[in-house]
Amino acid sequence: MGLLDLISPGLRAPADCVIRVDDQEIAELYPFLREVTAECSRDEASTARLVFETQRDEHGRWTVQDRGLLAPWKRIVIEAAFGQHTEELFRGFIREILADYPNESGASTVTVECQDASLALDREHVRHAWGVDTPTTDGEIVTEIASRHRLTFATKPGPGLANLTLYQNSTDIRFLRARAEANGYELYFRAGDMYFGPMQLDVHPQPTVMVYAGLDTNCLSLSVTSDGHLPNKVAFDFAPTAGTEITRKEIEPDLVSLGTEPADAGGQDLKDFTWLLSHEGSFDQDELTARAQGRVNDFALRVRAEGELDGTLYGHVLLPGLPVAVDGPGDWLGGVYYVDRVSHRFDLDGYRQQIRLLRNAYGDNLDAGPGVGRLAGIL
Repeated sequence: MGLLDLISPGLRAPADCVIRVDDQEIAELYPFLREVTAECSRDEASTARLVFETQRDEHGRWTVQDRGLLAPWKRIVIEAAFGQHTEELFRGFIREILADYPNESGASTVTVECQDASLALDREHVRHAWGVDTPTTDGEIVTEIASRHRLTFATKPGPGLANLTLYQNSTDIRFLRARAEANGYELYFRAGDMYFGPMQLDVHPQPTVMVYAGLDTNCLSLSVTSDGHLPNKVAFDFAPTAGTEITRKEIEPDLVSLGTEPADAGGQDLKDFTWLLSHEGSFDQDELTARAQGRVNDFALRVRAEGELDGTLYGHVLLPGLPVAVDGPGDWLGGVYYVDRVSHRFDLDGYRQQIRLLRNAYGDNLDAGPGVGRLAGIL
């Protein structure tokens, strides 16, 4: 079965790819579409790529680039269709179009590069003083910037640091990413919404990834690594308001445990495993504390899994920045993980999702809550 068969509007089977440009499905281009990929992350801009074959007709017009459907800054949405329901995996703008004319005309292609809504926040250089009359918070700043760009929040933005007086001298997205880093927050865009806040480890897990589960298997491969060379604490030095003695503050992870046994660096009878944070241009104790908290929380996710899902068998779009249950790796490595990154691919071989998962604990905890049990992946 070719890609045309997979995405033909009249013959949609599970794990079809549906593409809309400026709210119109590009069905007339489906016969030329050969590959769709998307890179989705919890802390970087999501991107997508569409690759078309293109041909020249007897009038000298090309089948893809001369139809007027594709152009930079057009809005694009990519969905995965699973039987009677669809799930969005990418939304943003066309950023770049490459028409390639090699020596063999039959090998001509058009490649469309896309980026999520963060692209629209990188057009204007803004100089603005925040909190000059009345000190403000990061949550208030983010809310105002989102409103200017007609973005909403599916989850209320985190409050962030308070009593702020800041000067912005950059595009909005560069400024927002700097503020997310200052707070130890995640920043991403999904389905027209912005997320600005801490890791969401305590929400309901996504449908279960099934490894070695017979007919219920949806994970084609999985490799799990537990890295012992990551620190248990992050510290920073600061000068007191009076005197000259330097004080050191140590920060430990404050994440919800994703298992039954904490996964720390171990090392009984060895020196403490602590990483020292540089000031990174800031001497504010609250900001240094927030930065250290974010960094040590990242270090705590020392159990890392990488694998491949069969998109049709999984029946869902796995989303970064949310937990997912993983059943099959055993009592020690099975349980709830946090989704770090997902790479989607639709091609002639079907739909695949390359996944990267994180965890801060060991121990199979899949029966710990509703919807996390061993049948969750096949509902």
